[in-house]
Amino acid sequence: MLNDSEKLDAVFGALSDPVRRQILTRLAEGEALVSELAEPFNISLQAVSRHVQVLVRAGLVAQTREGRIARCALNATPMLDAAVWLNQYTHYWQN
Repeated sequence: MLNDSEKLDAVFGALSDPVRRQILTRLAEGEALVSELAEPFNISLQAVSRHVQVLVRAGLVAQTREGRIARCALNATPMLDAAVWLNQYTHYWQN
């Protein structure tokens, strides 16, 4: 089980990659299969699947499997912890 610091590290690590951020943007529109998530990218399905697994480990994506088919859904809750952490520095960029 990850502690709070490790969870935050996982979220920021997951968000650090533009492909993963695009996957989250797509999932904000609704659930999708991994194959559907892979369509806009010029990378292999396996590479997209690895990106999805990073998001799953960070808690940002919930995945359900039906045989070989993996359906993905956004779980934005871990982003709240990241936003709270960032918010404590708001006064630095507001001044």
